[in-house]
Amino acid sequence: MVWRVARQLDLALAGRVLTRTDFRVPRFAAADLTGQTVTAVRARGKHLLVRTGAGQSIHSHLKMDGSWRIRPASKPPPRDYRVRLVLANPEWQAVGSLLSLVEVLPTSDEGRLTGHLGPDLLGPDWDADEAVRRLRQDPDRPAGEALLDQRNLAGIGNVYKSELLFLRGVSPWRPIGEVANLDAMASLAQRLLEANKNRSGHITTGNLQRGQQHWVYGRRGLPCRRCGTPVLFHDPGISGGAPKDRITFWCPSCQL
Repeated sequence: MVWRVARQLDLALAGRVLTRTDFRVPRFAAADLTGQTVTAVRARGKHLLVRTGAGQSIHSHLKMDGSWRIRPASKPPPRDYRVRLVLANPEWQAVGSLLSLVEVLPTSDEGRLTGHLGPDLLGPDWDADEAVRRLRQDPDRPAGEALLDQRNLAGIGNVYKSELLFLRGVSPWRPIGEVANLDAMASLAQRLLEANKNRSGHITTGNLQRGQQHWVYGRRGLPCRRCGTPVLFHDPGISGGAPKDRITFWCPSCQL
């Protein structure tokens, strides 16, 4: 989860002077922020922002494959071709691999990256009423697609989309305008993310036992935990759907 990654990076980098900034992306290959002090690392939706006292921000986005790893600064710099960014101080080395986006910009310009986002489910700006208002702006849009749109509410990924819709008994294909009690759905989304923000994985069933973490996500063809109906699966990459309609798991009996 991006919130958890931001917290780990903040603990390792905030309040310390950068002794190494290795940008392994063509556009910023010559960028050098060494000597600047990191003031904070924050998550905004799925965006990560490393801010410095010099008024600069390092922006990265994990998407599906990206990751950050914290290592002791004494270790040799990684030579892995998947590494896109290395930030280090005298104590720690933060290594970003397979990041889909890396850039440097003035902190004052962060709004152009995140200003379009809806209320952040784990942010200080969380506003359930505003999230519901945004969801209702396009009433014919399928519920699953509307929940994934970060302009409506920021922070829901594919796992939470599938699990949230199951828990509310809503088909991913039902128009969002026909969903009863969107306020309860927004509230549940926030509670699910809050409960999992410090975990390395997602647990939406409340069951910590291995293999019992999800209601429907990743359970293609397996019996629904509530009614026993086989869980269905949709992959737009197979059917030719738009990329924004990522893989979906749902129970056709429990979700109408």
